[in-house]
Amino acid sequence: MLYRKIFLVFGLPLLCIGTAGRVKAPQPCGPVPTERQLRWHDMEMYAFIHFTTTTFRDIEWGYGDASPDEFQPDSLDCEQWVRALKAAGMKGVVVTAKHHDGFCLWPSQHTDYSVAVCRWRHGKGDVLKELSLAAHNNGLKFGVYLSPWDRHDLRYGKLEYVDYFRAQLRELLTDYGPIFEVWQDGANGGDGYYGGACEQRVIDKKTYYGWEQTDSLIRELQPWAAIFSDEGPDTRWCGTERGFVGETNWCTITRGQSPEGDERTAWLQQGEENGRDWVPAEVDVSIRPGWFYHPKEDDKVKTVNQLMEIYYSSVGRGANLILNVPPMPNGRLHPTDEATLSAFGKALKQEFSQPLCNRFTRISATNTRGGSRKFAAKRMLDGKKGTYWATDDNAKSATITLSFETEREFNRLSISENISLGQRVKAWHVEAKKEDGSWQQIAAATTVGHKRLLRFNNVRAREVRICITDAKACPCISELQLFLSEGNY
Repeated sequence: MLYRKIFLVFGLPLLCIGTAGRVKAPQPCGPVPTERQLRWHDMEMYAFIHFTTTTFRDIEWGYGDASPDEFQPDSLDCEQWVRALKAAGMKGVVVTAKHHDGFCLWPSQHTDYSVAVCRWRHGKGDVLKELSLAAHNNGLKFGVYLSPWDRHDLRYGKLEYVDYFRAQLRELLTDYGPIFEVWQDGANGGDGYYGGACEQRVIDKKTYYGWEQTDSLIRELQPWAAIFSDEGPDTRWCGTERGFVGETNWCTITRGQSPEGDERTAWLQQGEENGRDWVPAEVDVSIRPGWFYHPKEDDKVKTVNQLMEIYYSSVGRGANLILNVPPMPNGRLHPTDEATLSAFGKALKQEFSQPLCNRFTRISATNTRGGSRKFAAKRMLDGKKGTYWATDDNAKSATITLSFETEREFNRLSISENISLGQRVKAWHVEAKKEDGSWQQIAAATTVGHKRLLRFNNVRAREVRICITDAKACPCISELQLFLSEGNY
């Protein structure tokens, strides 16, 4: 709609017709995230808890033959877990409700292989109940991992097992409050106990579980739960368990068309620029070498420096990070893990505690969509997620300039796209103005996505430029910030 303003010029009325109201928002570029996925993106970092009978056997994968009575976490303290995770800056926790060994951490009505039949708490214990309550009471979201592979159940490999799997999934999604993520492991089929059969069972993991129907059940019971698996539907594996995603990281892939071998790993790491589906990467890694607790690894807990490197190589590249922290057999986190998480959280806060830009910072751009204030460069500094700077449709490259009254020192940069309109930026770099008036490049990158973090040596300058040199469509940047970190990360 046109707006009208009347001014008096030499005593005569002058009618001015503006165009700001006619400037349309950019059209989406390629696939875009659902509201469910946008909520998942905002989680950024959360925890994994691997805990079952294998914890008491000091092994990684249980065979399915352990007695339920071996599960004896006599000092179980889920509140301690949650306090430690929250201190690290986690926003949620996902627990292995049932790992490959088939033992259930909740009193499932569909099996005799659970906490309901062990001596621990006289069969009245429920790890999921305690953890979900602790999480929700402390502001953390709760998620569940239910292993599709069950090395204990006699029915595995037969059609009736799929009904059992879905019945257990229904329990998890109806009895423990809101669920933010359902984790589906890619390990499926092989040797197992299988009720004493002790044999190999091979299934077609693409067809056996009827994933379309299983996922529909999740949508029905927990519509806001993101579903993780190797290729989604909501979030994909990053292709490695070492704690990083590709420096170029597209949130899009074409589901069902993954390459094989090393090419598949690269595909998961980097995504596809022109993929048909929005399936962003999740980086899974453990704070220890193993996924379950082992006493021999007490001196191998990752350091704060290592965790910071993982953070910058996951969250800092537009992915989400799920960090595994395995409890000891007594049901508590090891003091080293707890202390490391606390130190990691403090380091993260310190890393981003000195922002340089605020709403009074001078910022300009070489192109603003329709010349409209609605899409002005200032929108990147207003602290509002729903606003953003955008260029005209034909401007796929542009430069943003930050200007300060006095010289400022900085060594970190954070930038975010308005991914609700798709992922667009393909190449960009950062420049600082030198004393002689020339510009020096200090960092460069490719994709941006939900959040991109860059680290570089300390720079002092009064003017800084972010030069977007290539994009799939007009850039749409929602947030931009410079920081001065005093850490050596």
